[in-house]
Amino acid sequence: MRIQDLGVIDEATLELHPGFTVVTGETGAGKTMVVTGLHLLSGGRAEASRVRSGKSKAVVEGRFEGLTGSPAAAVATEAGAEPDDDGSLIALRSVNSDGRSRAHLGGRSVPVGVLSDLAEQLIAVHGQNDQLRLLRPAEQRAVIDRYAGEAVSSVLADYRRVRDEWIAVSTELTDRTRRAKEMAREADILRLGLEEIAAVDPKPGEDVELVERARRLADADQLREAATGASLAVSGSPDGDPDLPGALGAIGEAQRRIAGADDPRLRELEPRLAEAAVLLTDVGSELTAYLDSLDADPAVLEQVLARQAELKAITRKYAADIDGVIAWARDANEKLATLDTSEGALGELAARKIALAQQLAGIAVALTAAREKAAEELAKAVTDELGGLAMGQSSIQITVRPRAADEGDPVALDVAGQSLHAGADGVDDVELLLVAHDGALPLPVHKGASGGELSRVMLAIEVVLAHSDPVPTLVFDEVDAGVGGRAAVEIGRRLARLARSHQVIVVTHLAQVAAFADRHLIVDKSATGGVTRSDVRTLDEPTRVIELARMLAGMESTETGRAHAEELLALADGEKHDWELSGKPRPKRR
Repeated sequence: MRIQDLGVIDEATLELHPGFTVVTGETGAGKTMVVTGLHLLSGGRAEASRVRSGKSKAVVEGRFEGLTGSPAAAVATEAGAEPDDDGSLIALRSVNSDGRSRAHLGGRSVPVGVLSDLAEQLIAVHGQNDQLRLLRPAEQRAVIDRYAGEAVSSVLADYRRVRDEWIAVSTELTDRTRRAKEMAREADILRLGLEEIAAVDPKPGEDVELVERARRLADADQLREAATGASLAVSGSPDGDPDLPGALGAIGEAQRRIAGADDPRLRELEPRLAEAAVLLTDVGSELTAYLDSLDADPAVLEQVLARQAELKAITRKYAADIDGVIAWARDANEKLATLDTSEGALGELAARKIALAQQLAGIAVALTAAREKAAEELAKAVTDELGGLAMGQSSIQITVRPRAADEGDPVALDVAGQSLHAGADGVDDVELLLVAHDGALPLPVHKGASGGELSRVMLAIEVVLAHSDPVPTLVFDEVDAGVGGRAAVEIGRRLARLARSHQVIVVTHLAQVAAFADRHLIVDKSATGGVTRSDVRTLDEPTRVIELARMLAGMESTETGRAHAEELLALADGEKHDWELSGKPRPKRR
C-alpha cells in the first residue's frame, strides 16, 4: 500500500506480510493514518481534514494479490476493472482538499461504492469504536447471526419476507376499516362512471373514425362528383363513347401503335405501358368501390352525429378522447378492487392477516431457536479464547430473550401466548454477559469488565468470528488498549495464531504484541524547516530490538531494555517456530 499526503504522512510505501504485520510508533506519529488509508481503500468516508496541510489532495493506492476465482474478482470484473499481468488488482482513492474524492480500480474510474463492495470481500477493520458498537444489543444480535451463518440467515430471510406481507395486509385492513365510509363513497362514484361508460360501450379510436365518416356524409355530393370525374378520366365513358376513352383507352391505343412498329427500340416501351395500364385499372376499381360506399342518406348522417354526441358526453367527464376514457375505466376497475369494504372483503383480509401472523410466529420461534443454539456455541468458543488471554476464571454467557411488545405496538405479534415486538430482525433481544469468576453474577459486559478486560473480550469474539469469516485480511487498530503484562503476551500470541489463516494487520503500542509479528513497520515523525512529516519503515532485527525496548519502557538506549526486548522476541520466535513444525501452511497472500 502506498500513502501520499495523508495526515502527517508525506509519502510512504508499506509492504504488508501475508501473515502478521504490526505497525508501531510514537504517539502522534501517524500510526492511525495506516488504518485511515485502508478505510479509504475500502470506500470509507472521505474527509478534507485528512489531506496533508498545504497539499491539494491525498492519495492511497493498494495492490491486492491472489484474487483469481474469488468473489472479489467477480466484483472487479463487473466494474470493468482490469487486473495486471500477474493477476493482482490495483485500487486507488484520492481525496481533494475540498472534500471531493475519486476512486479507481484496475485502471478504471469507478464509483466509490465499488471499492466498498470489493472491501466487503477482502478487508475487515476492527478498532476501539467497533468495541463500543459491539456493546449495543442490536450489534450483539448481529454477532450471533454472523457466527451462525446460513442456519440463521435463511430463516431470517423467510421471517422478513412474511413480516413484510403481514404488515402490508394489516395496514390495508386497518386503512379499509378506518376509511370505510369514505372508500364506499369513492367506490360508488367509480361504479357510476363505469356504468355510464359501459352503457355507451365505446370502441378504441371510434371517435376519430366517426369524425371522418361524418365529414364524408356531409360532403357526399361533392365527393361523388370528384370521384366520378376521376373515374371518367381514368377508365373513360362507361357506355364506350369513343370521344371519352379515358387514360386506359389512350394507353391501349399507344400499345397497339407500338406493337405494329418494326423498330425494336420502340417496342421496348410496350411493357412499361402495360404496367401503367395495370396500375390505372387498379385505381379505376378503387374509385368505383369508393363511389359505391358513398352514402348520402340523411338518416345515416343523423345516426353518426348522434353517436358522436354520446361519445362527447363521456369524454367531457372522464378523458380527452375515447382511448383515454377506456384507460380510465380500466384503472377504475383496478382501484375498485382496493376499495371493497364489504363484510366479505374485510373478512377475507382479516383471515389473511391471522394466517400470516401464525406463519410469522412459527418462523420467529425457529429463528429464536437457531440463535439460542448459536449463542451457546459462540459463548463457549469465546470463553475458551478468554482462557488463553489471561482471563481463565472468566466466562461469557449470551442470552437470547423475547422482547415484549409495548402497549399499542403496531407490530405486536402473538408468539406462544406472548405478545412480542416483531422487529425487522426478529422478536429477540440479545445480551452479552460476563461472569468475572466462579460464583460471580453475570453482568452486562460493559459493566462487568474493566477497560483491559473489555478489549480482551472483544478480541476473543473477533478471533472466534474470524475463523468462520471468509474475509482474508483483518485489521486491528489498538484493540489492546488498557492491556499489559501477561495479558498483552497472550493477545500477541492469539493474533499470531489468527495469522495462520488470515492476513492480520495490527496497530499497537504494546511490545508484547509487536514481538509476535512476522513484519514490523514503524511510523517515524521528523521535523525539517518547521515542517513535520512522517514516513513508514520496515525494521530489521537490530532496529526492531531498539523499537521494542522503547515500547517496553522507553529504554531503547539501555542494555537492560534491549535484553528484555530480545528475550521477548526469542519467546515469540520460539512459539512461531513450533507452529511451523506443526505443518500448518501459511495463508495465501492477499
